[in-house]
Order: sequence, then C-alpha cells, then structure tokens
Amino acid sequence: MRRMRRDDFSRRLMRESRLTADDLIYPVFVLEGRGRREPVSSMPGIERQSLDHLLHTAEHALELGIPAVALFPVVDVARKTPGAEEALNPDGLVPRVVAALKKEFPELGVITDVALDPYTSHGQDGLIDPDDPRAYVLNDETVEVLARQALVHAQAGADIVAPSDMMDGRVGRIRTELDAAGRIHTRILAYSAKYASSFYGPFRDAVGSAGNLGKGNKYSYQMDPANSDEALREVALDLAEGADMIMVKPGMPYLDIVRRVKDEFGVPTYVYQVSGEYAMLKAAARHGWLNEEACVIESLLACKRAGADGILSYFALTAATWLKASV
Repeated sequence: MRRMRRDDFSRRLMRESRLTADDLIYPVFVLEGRGRREPVSSMPGIERQSLDHLLHTAEHALELGIPAVALFPVVDVARKTPGAEEALNPDGLVPRVVAALKKEFPELGVITDVALDPYTSHGQDGLIDPDDPRAYVLNDETVEVLARQALVHAQAGADIVAPSDMMDGRVGRIRTELDAAGRIHTRILAYSAKYASSFYGPFRDAVGSAGNLGKGNKYSYQMDPANSDEALREVALDLAEGADMIMVKPGMPYLDIVRRVKDEFGVPTYVYQVSGEYAMLKAAARHGWLNEEACVIESLLACKRAGADGILSYFALTAATWLKASV
C-alpha cells in the first residue's frame, strides 16, 4: 500500500475525494443600515455587515468561484415580537438584501433561512401559545407562517429557500405555497437532520437570538444527538414533500449521518460546518495548537468524503483562497 503513497503524483492519481470552491457556500450575517461592520466576538474573523459591505463580500465570493451565499439576518430588537410578524414584511431586511444581491450579481446563488427565531421575542423557531406554561412551539400554526415567509423571500428573488425550523410538514406546505404563486423554480434546501446541538452558541450570538432564548432550549423540535435512524425518516419525509436538497447540521460530529443519508437516498446532500466548529478551530489555531490551513482543509475534505455535495462554512472565503493558491 505504501508504494502508492510514496510520491505526490501517485497520491494525487488515486485521490478519491476532492475539494474545490464549487463545494462551498458562504453564510453571511446582514445588518440594517449603511457602513456598518460588527465583529462577532465568538467567531474571530466573522462580521455582521450592512448591505453595502455585503455587496463587496458577495463580489469577492464570486471572484473566488463560490457558487452561493446563505443569508442570516440580524433583526433589531424593536422588531422582534411573539408572532414574528417582521418575518413576513416584504420590505424587511432579508427581501431587500436578496433583491439587491440578485440585481448586482444575478449569477450568484442566494439562499435564505426560513425560520422565525431571528424575529421572535422568545428566541424560538416557531409560535408559542402564551397560555401554555411549557411554552411548547406550535407546529401547524408555525408552518403557515413559514410558508408565507418563504414566499416573501422567493418573490424578492431568492434562488433557494432553506427551512431550518424542524417543524413537521413544512416542506410540503412551502412547496404548495411557492407553486401556487408561480414560483416553480425556487428550490427548497431542507434542514432535514438538524440536531439540538450545543455547537450553535456563537451563531446565536451573531444573530442576537441567544439573549431572547435565555435558558430555553429546542429539544422538542430539533433532533436528539443520540439518534441516527430518525434522521433517515426525517429525510424521507422531506423528500416526499418536495425538498430538492437536504441538509445535515452540524458537520463534523454528524458525518456518519451524511454518509447514511447519501447511501440511502443518493440526493443532493449538504452539511453545515457550524459556528461552534469554526470557533474551536480558530481558537486552537490562534493558540498555535493547530495548523489552521491544514486542519480547515482536512475538515472540509472530510465532509466531502462523507458524501456531502456542498458545505456551508464560515471558512468558505478563506478556504477558497487557499485552494486557488494551491492550483
């Protein structure tokens, strides 16, 4: 076996998985206003950006060959309500940003997050009955709002809507809403296997939902990290309802799920290298404990090896730069 490993040329000839900029999606945090850039303290190198800065970021992503960006809004506290009404505002932050991105860069794929947690005053991904002492997230009522939110994004020009809420039946309801409005080309990237993970902390800091959520949790709708078979059931349901692509989230700790999904269904499969994964690699690299470039590329390549067709990663710009330099 070692004969083929001896030289670079023979290692390259038998390499099974390859990572390119085509595999990367860059998640971005967008703010209201102009001239605003706010660093995310728990994610070194990542900023919340107003649209004018985001346009430069999007242009850079295109230059590096990155096919798409995924938008995550930072909603002003004053606009957060129990019913998440701002999520349906056609003149809201996300629709305006989508329209501007598609106008400036029509070839760039734009993915929007369909979920209510950035808009709710309680930080949950759905609606809550105010009289329920358990604050259980209502499923069907939430799904109706999600379908309308997805349509608002599609009408603004979003190429892909990505429901990340984990409500039952939301993919089918969104597909029906989109098709009825003539948005037959809008794709659905379903967060089908989204786990109630502890790796999301820095993301919640970035979008400002951590304080609203407080000591609450999302165990009643996101998946138990102990479960694997359940993920296959979730994926099967979302595909039957009309999902075009599916997501596994988080990334590295759940690559076994990616492999099982790809083997079982053979559909376009994506994985999210989440904020906690980014923060850990950054922290270790800053302390000199890891070689950042080598470990980041290895972690992304592992996602490809597991079966992912694409990877949402906060390292996307940096990784694409490294990959371009190595050609």
